[in-house]
Amino acid sequence: MVDLSSPAQTQRTIPPGMIDDARRHVYEAAVRTPLVRLNYDGPAEIYLKLENLQPIGAFKIRGAYNAVRLLPEDQRRRGVWTVSAGNAAQGVALAARKAGVPSKVLVINTAPAAKLDAIRRLGAEIVQATYDQCWQALADRAHPAMNGTFVHPFEDDAFIAGNATAGLEILEDLPDVDAIVAGFGGGGLSCGIASAVKESGFRAKVYAAEPETASPLAYSLSVGSPQKFPDWQASFVDGCGGKSVFPRMWAIAHHLLAGSIVSTLEEIRQAMRIVAERNHLIAEGAGACAVAAGLSGKCGSGKVVCVVSGGNIDLSVFSKLVSG
Repeated sequence: MVDLSSPAQTQRTIPPGMIDDARRHVYEAAVRTPLVRLNYDGPAEIYLKLENLQPIGAFKIRGAYNAVRLLPEDQRRRGVWTVSAGNAAQGVALAARKAGVPSKVLVINTAPAAKLDAIRRLGAEIVQATYDQCWQALADRAHPAMNGTFVHPFEDDAFIAGNATAGLEILEDLPDVDAIVAGFGGGGLSCGIASAVKESGFRAKVYAAEPETASPLAYSLSVGSPQKFPDWQASFVDGCGGKSVFPRMWAIAHHLLAGSIVSTLEEIRQAMRIVAERNHLIAEGAGACAVAAGLSGKCGSGKVVCVVSGGNIDLSVFSKLVSG
């Protein structure tokens, strides 16, 4: 039995009012995305929250803009940097451009060309590094090639509060939602949505979604403390499935999330195909991971919202995956 009084079980919450404050400002950069029914007979009444329709093609603009907006002016003037598989880099780059300050990003060297091209178009300077080096920079909040003010791509209150605005939209559009599921990479999206649900007083369960090749949250929940995933593998699901659960994210996840649903790569690939065929939408691996979780039936049989967190994937790779 997990001892909830132990330090590992500290319960962290987003400060009251922070999500509402983010809601008042986030649309200066983000858009309010639609919620649509998945045109597929699955085990539940499945809806898609289309964060792939954001200006950068992913939800990260919400958290990134809110985090950069809330930086003290002297920190913002020094320029900002972040670590990313591609989507957070775009979010921070766009937020920095709107603020009129320079940005620099440490990007995983397996990031798709589509994401790298988008980052360059937004004016950020790119430095590539291995996954291990990037993950270590996230833990250290520092890297020798980076300068300026660090914007953590998932861990800090301001970033999570920005992401939480997607949860508020879901609750407004579907008040009787039974479950919401979102990909878990660092945890900023699923924990943000869970924070919004709790603060709003709704009863919907919020689940994380992870690929079988990288599911540290599911492993951590089974052990009862934040853990590294022992057999991590890179895959086309590059936007979720980290190497470990950061302790500060565990402090939110273990008490606000209903669990983590793990899908095989084949299940995620099939989810990409279903979304493309039935709703004519492009979902990158992380977004399709949430859909695969919804289609598994493990979120329940009621009204389930799957967050299509992004659509930034090389078209040649997408075509191969959905037609294979």
